[in-house]
Amino acid sequence: MTETTPISELTDRSREVFRQIVESYLANGEPVGSRTLSRTLSEQVSAATIRNVMQDLEHLGLLDSPHTSAGRVPTQLGLRLFVDGLLEVGSISGKERAEIERSLEGNDRDIGGLLDKAGDMLSGLTHGASLVLAPKTEAPIKHLEFVSLSPDQALVVLVTADGHVENRLFRPPVGLTPSAMREAANFLNVILQGHTVSEIQTVVAREIQQRRQELDELARNLIEDGTAIWVDDHDGRDRLIVRGRSNLIDESGVDIDRIRQLFDDLERKRDLAHLLDLTEGGEGVRVFIGSENKLFSLSGSSLVVSPYMNAERKIIGAVGVIGPTRLNYGRIVPIVDYTAQLVGRLVSRQPR
Repeated sequence: MTETTPISELTDRSREVFRQIVESYLANGEPVGSRTLSRTLSEQVSAATIRNVMQDLEHLGLLDSPHTSAGRVPTQLGLRLFVDGLLEVGSISGKERAEIERSLEGNDRDIGGLLDKAGDMLSGLTHGASLVLAPKTEAPIKHLEFVSLSPDQALVVLVTADGHVENRLFRPPVGLTPSAMREAANFLNVILQGHTVSEIQTVVAREIQQRRQELDELARNLIEDGTAIWVDDHDGRDRLIVRGRSNLIDESGVDIDRIRQLFDDLERKRDLAHLLDLTEGGEGVRVFIGSENKLFSLSGSSLVVSPYMNAERKIIGAVGVIGPTRLNYGRIVPIVDYTAQLVGRLVSRQPR
């Protein structure tokens, strides 16, 4: 059996044994033995017969025997097959819906506060760690300015049309003069006005190529170095909010060192751009188990994540829950889905 083999290729008995093992494991995290299953299966089957079925499922790579235990637990492949073919996703309860709405109300003019509350709410409601990726700043550029702070340090200030201001420190070219700094800012304010941050690199490269002779070498270096601050770090500019670290560390059976590695990776925003790309395969919730997401390959965690969209139906961020592979997927999927829809609606109301 491969990762693409459907659950329908299992026999009815194998499917029921497999389902009960996975559901029991997700509920209590313990290996499931044949004697336990013989008391819960819908048909009367001997423990010996169940052991044979379990061995077949283990041979297919869907189950594993931890240590010397006679019981079985699902493998990552088994969990993937279960989520894709057997998972029954419930509806979000009225109580949970009300809690989500109550947590996010009152932030109509504060996107940062809204996303902070979304992270806290998801962590508290699911008892996992929450992850929120804030929208990218894509408003047109209104003004840019370079400010010299010392011979080896300068500041680039960017103001967008929606009033957003962002500052970045950088190391200016050696020998930079005040006149070169003014010349660079004047040049950029002419060519960048009306363009977004993500368009900077293309616009600047084209203009420098066409007007190279008009620009002093130091000004050209400053333009290239200064704008690179924005371009190279553009993906990292997305604000990542993570809540509930203790929920993962306190989870029994979780490798604490691996969880620490996971949060170190997240805090350094390693592969953060890839995280949003993962959600763009379609609307709605996606589930990544263990090494399916390279961010979590070491920690063995799962990620339930959904994009949220603006009024133009463009993906601008994501919300999700991180937890051990034995997450209660059936409950968490609708919570993440509803939160993403609500965050998208609230963000879309923000004044542009």
